[in-house]
Amino acid sequence: MLTKKGKYGLKALVDLARLEPGETAFINEIALRNNIPKKFLDTILLELRNAGMLRSKKGPGGGYSLSRPASEIRIGHVIRTLDGPLAPIRCASRTAYEVCEDCSDPETCRVRISMTTVRDAMASILDSMTLAEFAGDGELPHEVIEEKRAG
Repeated sequence: MLTKKGKYGLKALVDLARLEPGETAFINEIALRNNIPKKFLDTILLELRNAGMLRSKKGPGGGYSLSRPASEIRIGHVIRTLDGPLAPIRCASRTAYEVCEDCSDPETCRVRISMTTVRDAMASILDSMTLAEFAGDGELPHEVIEEKRAG
């Protein structure tokens, strides 16, 4: 499940993706427009900047902006940066795998196998979806999501 941190990070990135090229936004403005607690947003934007998705500028004309075009930022990368692995359970994760305490055989565990399939489907969609698509007006067309899943 997407945490508030992940959700707020996505909302802030959408806000920044909708700025005109060269334009910046202050944390207070982003927080106000998106109903995000400013202190929490400070931490989130710092993580996104450290991950190379944002740049910040101090002083007049300062604020935050995307460090590269929204079409080059993948939603899967954003979520992993803020929330960690996409897998619904640890034993289905590629990057944070842990054997469950109650599992006698991870290789045949139907829960792990099923959740690995879920992880793969989520990763396929989120890793192919760009911030530009995510920030577009309205929802992504069903056909785009189906195409990405089949991809």
